[in-house]
Amino acid sequence: MKFTNLKSGILALLLISVGTIAQAQEMSAMQAPKVVSPEIASDNSVTFRVFSPNADAVTVNGSWMNNGEKLSLKKDDQGVWSATTAPLASTMYHYNFLIDGVAAIDPANAQALRDGVRYASMLIVPGEEAELFELNDTPHGNISKVWYESPSLDMNRRMYVYTPPGYDSGNEKYPVLYLLHGAGGDEDAWSALGRANYILDNLIAAGKAKPMLIVMTNGNAWQSSTLRNVANVGEMTRESRAKFQGQFEKSIVEDVIPYIEKNYRVKANKEGRALAGLSMGGAHTITATLQYPGTFGYIGVFSSGIFDANADMAELEKKFTALKASGVSTYWVGCGKDDFLMSSNERLLAILNKTDFEHEYHESEGGHTWANWRDYLAIFAPKLFN
Repeated sequence: MKFTNLKSGILALLLISVGTIAQAQEMSAMQAPKVVSPEIASDNSVTFRVFSPNADAVTVNGSWMNNGEKLSLKKDDQGVWSATTAPLASTMYHYNFLIDGVAAIDPANAQALRDGVRYASMLIVPGEEAELFELNDTPHGNISKVWYESPSLDMNRRMYVYTPPGYDSGNEKYPVLYLLHGAGGDEDAWSALGRANYILDNLIAAGKAKPMLIVMTNGNAWQSSTLRNVANVGEMTRESRAKFQGQFEKSIVEDVIPYIEKNYRVKANKEGRALAGLSMGGAHTITATLQYPGTFGYIGVFSSGIFDANADMAELEKKFTALKASGVSTYWVGCGKDDFLMSSNERLLAILNKTDFEHEYHESEGGHTWANWRDYLAIFAPKLFN
């Protein structure tokens, strides 16, 4: 009888517990309303929402805004903050919420991006200008995350390798674009924020670019990968970075290219190699092509140039003359009118002009932004390997 009563008591407690959990879940559901964010209207305005009932202030900062600009959100009686932008141009953007001054990605948006230690949410405003960055109904290439030995840096390192549609099923040899990121980024940057694989998928499908491999490396010579720092150099500064001057450029030519040409079906000659990069990666591109003339037939410098205003210009002119003599099919330079590196870009253009080095220059609106760098890749890629 006592055992029966005990069982009845336990059952009653379980029922109460289940009821309490159900009530808590119901209350939680009531307290956290369903949030849709971002919501793109037919006029291309975008509404952002986030549930944060205890916050005092919420703003959103997006890549369509000027530096320091923020859009303030207002809170409703359910604790949902919201704000709507003016109509935005059709393209890809990234953004963050600032909740009481703390940066956060959008919890309602599964599209998140990482650029080094920076995280952001992503949206694409549809339209003709955005089609090149979208996942369209076209044949797709693959991206592999590849570990390789780098004797030049005495490290085991990682890179991303894009192979074009048809690579796995054929035996054709392909040209290679070695594509470099900027300061603060790593090997993930050009696929995450740059959408390089989607851009090439779409260009190739439209017959506007040759099928090619894209090799996206980690340009931070002190890092073995995105996961750990093996150089034991502490916080990176301009001075500590200077200790690694020229080491990555050596690594890409003496470690990365041999690995790719051994393990992939590629054209192992100057005419089958292109090197391009943005910002710091543009500086790497300039240095590597000057140190190893005759290695790359196609060169792209995005939002970069000659960083050192006190550089030995006479010595640089000699090196550019030697690079010109080695035979370069395309030397392409792009920079935004408002880019803070415009003076560096102008020093590069001055040397190219003084040495009569044939080149193409594209000056765009805006500044030092991924919006420009995606466009530069879309312009540069069709010029390769023709």
